[in-house]
Amino acid sequence: MKKITYNFKDRTAIITGGAQGFGLDIAKRFLVSGANVIIWDMDSEMTDKAVKDLDNPNLSSNKIDVSNFKEVQECTNEILKKTNIDILINNAGITGPTATLWEYDIEIWKKVVDINLMGTFNCCRAIVPNMIKKNYGRIVNVASVAGKDGNANASAYSVGKAGAIGLTKSLGKELADKNIAVNAVTPAGAKTRILDQMTKEHVQRMLSKVPRGRFLEVEEFTSLVCWLSSEENTFSTAAVFDISGGRSTY
Repeated sequence: MKKITYNFKDRTAIITGGAQGFGLDIAKRFLVSGANVIIWDMDSEMTDKAVKDLDNPNLSSNKIDVSNFKEVQECTNEILKKTNIDILINNAGITGPTATLWEYDIEIWKKVVDINLMGTFNCCRAIVPNMIKKNYGRIVNVASVAGKDGNANASAYSVGKAGAIGLTKSLGKELADKNIAVNAVTPAGAKTRILDQMTKEHVQRMLSKVPRGRFLEVEEFTSLVCWLSSEENTFSTAAVFDISGGRSTY
């Protein structure tokens, strides 16, 4: 697949959950396109490895828990002392265990929602004011088809991603009179480590719902995110972009 290169020169992007999977591939494409990239991730070992492997002077990282607003705000303030934040990719997320709602551990349920929904809110809450000040920004919230359809035995994940979709529509409308685009992407299952958190039965059930008969390739996802994050996206905002191989049709 031919990769289109966008012009992200002099743009600074924060990618949450950027140490692996979708986030890491987005970081790679952003760097090739000239961006300064900051990875926010809780996994310091994976983050250190990513930074070392990519070996790019325009790449840096912070260990941060996106569900903790104080951490997010303090880190944002430090970054803004040196540069603007032009692009925000809210990619951090966890699936949580596979369980029926009435058997779901309450504290784990809250944790899944906190990371997937409150993490997205926290990052937007801290970073958007600077985007407003500069009248420029591109925000992409990584949701899921689970947020549209609701996956059985994944209520916390489905709720968190549905909330991220609602947040996207609301915030996009609030910022529509500015040069700030806020969009969500809703991938189906993809070949990332997140599949390792699920049972084989759950993974097979996901795959059976995809008309194309395969999982999403990471590079395909990154291509969509890059366009939404670029200056070429001058009109789309408060929207949900499906990339599910035909699973979702709305």
